[in-house]
Amino acid sequence: MASGVKPRVKSPKTAAAGEVVTLKTLISHPMESGQRKDSDGNVIPRSIINRFTCELNGNMVVDVTLEPAISTNPYFEFEAKVDATGEFKFTWYDDDGDVYEDTQAIEVA
Repeated sequence: MASGVKPRVKSPKTAAAGEVVTLKTLISHPMESGQRKDSDGNVIPRSIINRFTCELNGNMVVDVTLEPAISTNPYFEFEAKVDATGEFKFTWYDDDGDVYEDTQAIEVA
């Protein structure tokens, strides 16, 4: 398990029906590619977030596959159309099997 991993999400609390909203996510993660060596010459094991998904009320909004070249603390900004009150579910999948989740409610006004 990577230490100090913390997902953060910024999303609006309300939207009009059919409105397109902007969502921003950042996860604190070292994203080690598995190609570097430590001071003793040993390969540092790969440890990356390899997939990120966002769902709204169970419907997929975005599904991203990440590769070792991604930067430390990956940031995503994307848009989603909101048709009904519900909940965004954000999920980050780590190489070691850990899954990090966050949810954000949104109300259609």
